[in-house]
Amino acid sequence: MSRTPALTAEIAQFVTRTRSAKIPRAVMHLGKRSILDGLGLALAGNAAESGHIVRNYLKSLGVPLNRGATVIGTNLKVPARFAAFANGIAIHADDYDDTQLAVAKDRVYGLLTHPTAPALPAVLALAECANGSGLELLTAYQIAVEVETKIAEAINPRHYADGFHSTATMGAIGAAAGAARLLGLDAAQTAQTLSLGASQAAGLRENFGTMTKPFHPGRAAESGVVAAELVKLGWTAADNGLEADRGFFKAAGGGYDLQAIHGKLGKPWTFAMPGVSIKPHPSGSLTHPGMGVMLELIVEHDIKPAQVLKVSVGTNRHMPNTLIHRRPKNELQAKFSMEFCMAILLLERKAGLAQFTDAVVNRRDVQRMIGRIDFGVHPEAEAAGYEKMTTMIDIELADGRRISGRADFGKGSPANPMSDTEVADKFRECAAWGGLSAANAERIIEQVFDLEKLSRVRELTRLLAIVTRRRPARAKK
Repeated sequence: MSRTPALTAEIAQFVTRTRSAKIPRAVMHLGKRSILDGLGLALAGNAAESGHIVRNYLKSLGVPLNRGATVIGTNLKVPARFAAFANGIAIHADDYDDTQLAVAKDRVYGLLTHPTAPALPAVLALAECANGSGLELLTAYQIAVEVETKIAEAINPRHYADGFHSTATMGAIGAAAGAARLLGLDAAQTAQTLSLGASQAAGLRENFGTMTKPFHPGRAAESGVVAAELVKLGWTAADNGLEADRGFFKAAGGGYDLQAIHGKLGKPWTFAMPGVSIKPHPSGSLTHPGMGVMLELIVEHDIKPAQVLKVSVGTNRHMPNTLIHRRPKNELQAKFSMEFCMAILLLERKAGLAQFTDAVVNRRDVQRMIGRIDFGVHPEAEAAGYEKMTTMIDIELADGRRISGRADFGKGSPANPMSDTEVADKFRECAAWGGLSAANAERIIEQVFDLEKLSRVRELTRLLAIVTRRRPARAKK
């Protein structure tokens, strides 16, 4: 395979030369939707147990807690790196955040990155500390996501298949790109920032279903901030850290597809094609096509839990390799359990934040219904190709009926997108779960959809720091 000797430099030029006015308005709007989604998820996620642990950790560091960048959903202000760390964890804590979709057929659709979780916290923290504008934030975010997603498309699929969590690895590089843009680094400095971000890229998929999965984008966001801040002070790194023989692509993936990235940054923007999916449920994106068709079947046929004898769910072979928790015992495992996702819909006809709790997962009726779900590979889904998330559903009822359905894509994907109203409603759900007042939630929605007109990012973060009540009690039987 031919190699360009200057891919890192090419990306650095993209980071430094891209002008806000040249980013299509439709792409900017799609970015605002994901930013709003990410902010809501940070409010909900910082109210989770992992958020409590992170706050205790920050308090133990001896750093000022009233200066710097906002830890969303709290009254803490800390150095930018630590705010990025905390908010990156929070956005991914409920596994409810947006998802990059794949282009190439040798990639698994939906298994590239969660682009906003590492990118947004890095640029938001630095923009707040620099008293930057909404347009500066939005532009740096777009650049960070574009770099992150194009690198994810380029690296050999072995990277993910062998256990790397690409949100963590690509996220560190994307966050570094956005941070370099926010700090005004030149092209040479930005190339070194990318290399330093790549040197920090890490994260193992074996940790899915634990608090370490959301740790990955938090650490990636922090790594991007650290890389840019150090290089601005004079720190040095390789200027070809991505494409070199001992660089990121070779070391972490065994190589890359040059044509997937060379000349492709912003041509088209990932937000435009193939798009970014916003989740309707707080679970792994691979569960969503099945969840959508299951809910349709339940409503259409008025299926009652007592009628269900058995449910067979079939997908391509890659999906069970990610949805690994067949008999989940807590909310984090349930997010990667097709069995739980099917069971909770059959029992409650909804699957939101209130359903993904330890108490609900361990209810007797939930565990019994999980036992009726059979999840595995279906030949028709396998033949459909990995650029889809084809899911086959077959429900066997006590009266002898068999009800079947199929979906290739889930709600929230570009093939079946959420409306702006639905995205805003999801933000309201997350904001309420995190304890934000309804009035502040509405003001944030207005500000984000007009983000390029916001003179100071601090106007937005001020609203995100005010929490009026505790997280709602976990649902109980």
